Amino acid sequence: MRDEVDELIEAWARERADLDLDPVAVFSRISRLGRHLDLARRDAFSAHDIESWEFDVLAALRRTGEPYELSPGRLLRETLVTSGTMTNRVDRLVARGFVERYPDPEDRRGVIVRLTPEGKTAVDGAFEALLDAERALLSGLGGRDQERLAGLLRQLLAPFA
Repeated sequence: MRDEVDELIEAWARERADLDLDPVAVFSRISRLGRHLDLARRDAFSAHDIESWEFDVLAALRRTGEPYELSPGRLLRETLVTSGTMTNRVDRLVARGFVERYPDPEDRRGVIVRLTPEGKTAVDGAFEALLDAERALLSGLGGRDQERLAGLLRQLLAPFA
């Protein structure tokens, strides 16, 4: 089976036979898959009337288990954004009724962000739609191949962890 990356590599090989093009075979495919995944995520989330950034915050809260709450600092670590960005995001999610803020009972200066039932419904629906889209993207691979691919990608990502 051939794809557009094979053609790209052949063209570069003609023009730059002096270069090792092996990385292009991997990363051009990862890049193209990334674009397809971004589109699938956008479609899954928009079908549930949420944005990608909203999903990231809501999912971080949902994964914690009941009562689905975190401090803003913990949300920062979970979503890898700045504190100013997180404040803005939480404000917008509060306005949508997806999260609520309340005083931290253990720190008078702190607050806790908690997922509301509406937020839980939104993130659960979006996550289910995302899983369906991701299954479709992986449908060309059997279970063992998916496991192998996951393991190889884990090795590739390990230095960045």
